[in-house]
Amino acid sequence: MMKEIKRVAILGAGAMGAYFATRFFDSGFETCLIARGQRNGKLTRDGLIVNGKKYLIPVVDPDTADSPVDLIIVALKHHHLQEAARGLNKLVGNSTVFLSVMNGLESEEILGSFYGMEKVVYAISLGIDAVRVENQIVFTTPGIHYFGEAKNETHTPRVEQIRLAFEKAGIAYKIPEDMMRWLWWKFMVNVGINQASAVTRMRYAAFQKSPTAQQLMESLMREVIILAQAAGIDLTEEDITNWYPVLNRLSPDGKTSMLQDIEAGQKTEVEVFSGKVIALGKQYGIPTPVNETVFRIIKLLEQGYGVQ
Repeated sequence: MMKEIKRVAILGAGAMGAYFATRFFDSGFETCLIARGQRNGKLTRDGLIVNGKKYLIPVVDPDTADSPVDLIIVALKHHHLQEAARGLNKLVGNSTVFLSVMNGLESEEILGSFYGMEKVVYAISLGIDAVRVENQIVFTTPGIHYFGEAKNETHTPRVEQIRLAFEKAGIAYKIPEDMMRWLWWKFMVNVGINQASAVTRMRYAAFQKSPTAQQLMESLMREVIILAQAAGIDLTEEDITNWYPVLNRLSPDGKTSMLQDIEAGQKTEVEVFSGKVIALGKQYGIPTPVNETVFRIIKLLEQGYGVQ
């Protein structure tokens, strides 16, 4: 008999992780946040404030956890994954499933290298416009969350487990037949909107209304489409067109995660966006001049050379 998901742990209590944590917590799941050291103490003391409501969700140190959980949702920035994902063994049992909603194309394989790909389900989150400042998170659009095996002609037991849990938690979801195509589609979107917003310091409104901003975003995306086709992934120009209805539903005042990082003086995920594009371009012998230029600009912004 398929085991019901009852215990859920969230690794990464930023804007995305807070959304999932509070949805499961409010829906009666045994929910916890995973954190060590000072981060553990801060989350225990201050909790999370999501859309004005304060949550004191239990915080578990993975080194002293007393039993496994059923589902671990990973919502970290890429540069934190290697360190944070180590040593979760006390939370991982025979039936534990990992669901990564991280950006980029690599997080599932990194988690699989630690705990086995048989425990990892692919996922992306699309259209959520959460903004975090300290422990306060605000979102107006919860988005749709896609997950599944690489191919989903039929649903495996672990995909069905997650589907039922999302239903109970009121999380909007889709299980696409070709999950890898959607993983690349989200990668294309992130390479475009995140990076274009970071170098221009523009909110979503600019990309909803300005043809100039849209041209910059699309030029970054087109390099991904060419690479995807070289990798055997069916992305086309139509996929850029299909992004705009999602973009136009986002709050005009909202900011991408990369713009939030730039404004906060924090490290961005540029390595898993244009950095990955550049690496794939070299692998396939395909020029990626727009992403190469944007990569250099964002690295300069990370070093504090932006306009103050």
